[in-house]
Amino acid sequence: MKLLRRTSTPIALAMLLMVVLVLSACGNATPRSADTNTASNTTSESTATTASGNELENIKSAGVLKVGLMGTYAPYNFLNANKEVDGFDADIAKEVAKRLGVKAEFTTQAFSGLIPSLQAGKFDAIISQVTITDERKQQLDFSDPYITNQVKIIVNENNNEITKLADFKDKNIGVGLGTNDETYLRTEVLPQVGNFNIKTYNDVITSLQDLNVGRIDATINNIYALQPIVEENGFKIKAVGDAIKSDQAGIAIRKDNPELLEALNKAVTDMKADGTYETIFVKWFGEKPAAE
Repeated sequence: MKLLRRTSTPIALAMLLMVVLVLSACGNATPRSADTNTASNTTSESTATTASGNELENIKSAGVLKVGLMGTYAPYNFLNANKEVDGFDADIAKEVAKRLGVKAEFTTQAFSGLIPSLQAGKFDAIISQVTITDERKQQLDFSDPYITNQVKIIVNENNNEITKLADFKDKNIGVGLGTNDETYLRTEVLPQVGNFNIKTYNDVITSLQDLNVGRIDATINNIYALQPIVEENGFKIKAVGDAIKSDQAGIAIRKDNPELLEALNKAVTDMKADGTYETIFVKWFGEKPAAE
């Protein structure tokens, strides 16, 4: 029995020593593993921050300027016979993208959803006749204006009752949902004119269809936007009176992206300086842009 005890002691000690070494190794491994993960996470976070911190560099790295627009607002932006995004805004977007060293990629949706989608990061910019207003500048940054539009009252060609804003009282007036024109009617015209009903639309064609058949009494828009739609559909409508206001549209982007904003402004300025802008304007509107 004593022999057995003396023999088992070295074995027991050896086993104990192995356990200690294993535990010691595990104990040292845990901090190293944690340090590695921490370093990895820190690096990932740093990389993510760098990737998202400069929108212009992100766009250049991707090789694409993602642009949101309606796609139903000819001649500004629409789907052509080949189901491709086309129009004045589309050509402006393509030229701006070219000057940034990338290509333009388009996403179409209703105007009322463009700003929320931009804020959600679904695209980099909106080039879809977004009027520059003080209210919008609180949530977006705008490039320098790339077009000025004159807005007029549009009625059925048989309507001789409405020639000015004061004639809107007790009438049904159509307007694009979420547009600057809707805000203008609600905040400026209604208080001055008195009560009238405002009916909103997600696209211009439907509003003109309703105007054509008498479901609404008038709408407000600009002739550039209406002319191709009227010609294609044979709508019996007309513009009346003087322009009620003029709007300037810019390229809208998320706030606090100074590098991207500067690059967009340079692109717009250079396009106007070298004649490219005038060429695009004449292509879609048949006349030169008004002198600034």
